[in-house]
Amino acid sequence: MSQTFQTTRRVEFRDTDAAGIVHFSAFLIYMEQAEHEFLRSLGLSVHHQLEDTSMSWPRVSVDCDYRGPAKFEDVLDVSLVIARIGSRSVTYRFHFERDDLTLAEGTMTAVCCQVHPGLVPKSMEIPDWFKEKLEPFVDQTATT
Repeated sequence: MSQTFQTTRRVEFRDTDAAGIVHFSAFLIYMEQAEHEFLRSLGLSVHHQLEDTSMSWPRVSVDCDYRGPAKFEDVLDVSLVIARIGSRSVTYRFHFERDDLTLAEGTMTAVCCQVHPGLVPKSMEIPDWFKEKLEPFVDQTATT
C-alpha cells in the first residue's frame, strides 16, 4: 500500500478572481508548493548541488481538472501521491478538497536535469538515493 503526503493550504485573497473564487492558475502554484513541502518532508529539494553539477526538476507537463469553487480563507486539504517514477521523471497526482468535497485534481510531471548557468538543462537518471525516498509514495494502483 502506498503512502500519501497530506498538507493544507489556506486560500489567500491574491489567489481569487473578480468572482471571489480561486483563479484556476492558483491551483498550479498550490501543486508546486505541495511538491516542495513533500520533498522537504523527505529531506529532499527540487534543487541539489551534486559533486560537479546542480540537479533540478523542470516541469514538462501540468494539468488540472476543476470540480468546485474554493474561496478566500478556505482551508484546502491537499494530498499527493506519485503516479509514476520513470528513469528520468516523476509524475505527481494531487487531490484538493474542502469539507470532504473534491474541488480539483491534477498531475504534474517533472524531469530530473543537470543544470548549469547559461546552458539548457540536460535530463539525467534520477539518482538511486533520491528515488528510494520517493518509492513509498508510488501509487501501486496507478495506470498512468
